[in-house]
Amino acid sequence: MATYSINVNGKNKSVTADDDTPLLWVLRDELNLVGTKFGCGIGQCGACTVHVDGVAVRSCSVPAANLKDVKITTIEGLSNEELHPVQDAWKALDVPQCGYCQAGQIMTATSFLKQNANPNATEIREAMHRNICRCASYNRIEKAVALAAKKMS
Repeated sequence: MATYSINVNGKNKSVTADDDTPLLWVLRDELNLVGTKFGCGIGQCGACTVHVDGVAVRSCSVPAANLKDVKITTIEGLSNEELHPVQDAWKALDVPQCGYCQAGQIMTATSFLKQNANPNATEIREAMHRNICRCASYNRIEKAVALAAKKMS
């Protein structure tokens, strides 16, 4: 076990974990940030997506030993008082069905739109189909990403 000082959602936190403990479990078990979901545990489904230095990553695949000098943003830290434009688009289009994958979907979408502010439909589909939605809300997800892109431009 080691003690790590990490920056999560703009706040410095001290956590104790084994070097190989995934960031997902540091967030959920040590910091009680449970918006980030466990899906597959092997970095394939995207339910656990967070931002590390602004880049979408699968938190189940990032060991605690790699958390030094990075800024982590979870769904809880994506927006303050007002919804992020992606969250607003999700709400406007009533995207979630079960909602389980939505935090990961939103974190993927926000990172994608930072990199590509004016994506076309094909680019949105390619970016978002890296995350699995068991309810198959893909059409609504894609429409929400397009709507958010318009709102952010």
